[in-house]
Amino acid sequence: MPPLTARATRFALAVPLLAALWWTVAMASAAGATEHPSAPVWTARPAANGTGGDGGRPYLYLEGLPGSVLQDRLSVTNPGPEPVTVRLRGADAYNTANGGFAVRGAHGSTGIGAWLRTATTEVTVPGRTRADVPVSVTVPQDALPGDHPGAIVAESGGRSVGVRVQLRVGGPTLAALTVEDVTVSGRTIHYTLVNRGNAVLAPRLAVSADGVFGALLRRDARTLPVELLPGQRVRLTEPWRGAPALDSATVRLRVTAAGGAHGEATARALFVPWAPVTGGALLLLAAAAAGTYGHRRLRGARRSGRDDGAVPSPDHQQYSDERHLVKAGAES
Repeated sequence: MPPLTARATRFALAVPLLAALWWTVAMASAAGATEHPSAPVWTARPAANGTGGDGGRPYLYLEGLPGSVLQDRLSVTNPGPEPVTVRLRGADAYNTANGGFAVRGAHGSTGIGAWLRTATTEVTVPGRTRADVPVSVTVPQDALPGDHPGAIVAESGGRSVGVRVQLRVGGPTLAALTVEDVTVSGRTIHYTLVNRGNAVLAPRLAVSADGVFGALLRRDARTLPVELLPGQRVRLTEPWRGAPALDSATVRLRVTAAGGAHGEATARALFVPWAPVTGGALLLLAAAAAGTYGHRRLRGARRSGRDDGAVPSPDHQQYSDERHLVKAGAES
């Protein structure tokens, strides 16, 4: 068979095989898409004005005196075609070490998380439906005045959603804020903020630094991306990219917040170009060691020269002659 005819025959046989393979892959992909559709995700959020629907509220806000019972509603929406069962529980909120907002576990709440109740701890929402769940908070008689942040935790299918609840108990409100433990490490300023009052604070920070020859840093007050909860402390950092290479600086941090809260702290920072300094110190040490070694070698050489060719002193010579005469008299 001529080569051209052979190639045409192989091509004619390959085309049906490729078409069959493509059809098999396409059908498998279609079957997989049918078996595992990407269902819309359920949501949990505050109901509109406490009466149902999506009112766009960022959190549930409740306010009352000790001993009162406060009520609101939570909306759980299932946009998918299949029913979804969602578990509900209350939880206390706290700040993480770096200032994040987090909630306690199922058995770690002693504040609003323990005072909060949902009408049901588990709700099944049919497909393309919304369920409104009544929420109540019973404020204890001995509850301290001020803010008590918490959340309603909704869980289903390995997914967890927190709907924030902000409770304010009536009584005196104190806004108190301090900045502590200021240190400077390289080009970073480290500090701790502590909320010593009973109100949630949005702190503002101003930074300044002065060196031997004048101002090194001036930053006007700005709101930090942290919501500091009552009684919480967070460890934060402030970048200082323009830190000097060689100077002695005084760094000053001032924090403020609504309600008259304010605090200030300073720290001393010494900036030294350690690489050149260390290199110079090593050279000095090497030079000192070489000098010491050379001096010792020189002293050793001088002592060796005296031992080999030294002339005895007159007193030593006289003493030797006297010993020689005594010995000669004894022999005679």
